[in-house]
Amino acid sequence: MPTSARPVDAPTLEYYLAASARSPIALRLVLGHLLRTLRKAAGIDAEAAGRSIRASEAKISRMERAQVTCKLDDVMDLLALYGVSDSQVLAHFAEMVRASRQPGWWHRFDGVLPDWCGKLIGLQEAASMIRTYEVQLIPGLLQTPAYTEAVMRLGYPLAQQEEIDIRVELRMARQTLLARSDAPHLWAVLDEAVLHHAIGGEHVMREQVHHLVKMAQLDHVTLQIAPFSRPACVAAGFPITHLRFNLPALPDIVYLEQLRDAEYLNKPEETDHYRSVLDGLAQAALSPQESLDLLEHHFG
Repeated sequence: MPTSARPVDAPTLEYYLAASARSPIALRLVLGHLLRTLRKAAGIDAEAAGRSIRASEAKISRMERAQVTCKLDDVMDLLALYGVSDSQVLAHFAEMVRASRQPGWWHRFDGVLPDWCGKLIGLQEAASMIRTYEVQLIPGLLQTPAYTEAVMRLGYPLAQQEEIDIRVELRMARQTLLARSDAPHLWAVLDEAVLHHAIGGEHVMREQVHHLVKMAQLDHVTLQIAPFSRPACVAAGFPITHLRFNLPALPDIVYLEQLRDAEYLNKPEETDHYRSVLDGLAQAALSPQESLDLLEHHFG
């Protein structure tokens, strides 16, 4: 990561563009962070910034929080206000705006993909570390097609086969990030109960466990089982996903999924709390090798 005494320079922007190229959502977050950094460095409040683009303080807040997609004219006007004149820097910002407005690959599944889930996919695409704890189901990034289909049939009992097939296709497409040369590290802790839920029947579960064993042997996948026999493993009774990025502009993000919605947390005091919960679970759970042995000898 380039370092500079200036808030934003060309090498920094080049790094951000390259590091978040796969995720328009990540780029929007980076762009918002950089605009806020430049505004603060220029000593300009959000109200004055809003007036400069014929808008309100609220719009500046939404732009800086990546709650809206930025328009090129607005960004260029703000950069002028903040004293940014370097042509290379302006060109990189223009490219960042353009790329951040592009739809991610997952948008072709909009018919079955709620907005709150699309954001998770975009963040996972840009993450360097994905930590997850599951209490009922195999994590989506580690599911087999047959297991995913069984899960979808339970979750969407009235759906037609065509819709189920599309949902399975989407989940399999999400898993391709683990096959990239720059794949994120996936660290999953599974409550033992996950292995006792016979989703799809015995054959589907046996195939799923074999897949877990295969994935757990990859260098960038860490898999641990939190067994019933260790009381400390019930520190959290709900799924947790913690995302970390190789992008200083992006803070850690915690994703908490609910039945028909999800919550994203990014305040350090919140993400630090959930990271400590995951640390405690990992410490209390079986080691990766013990977990692999359990899968091979008792569930395989």
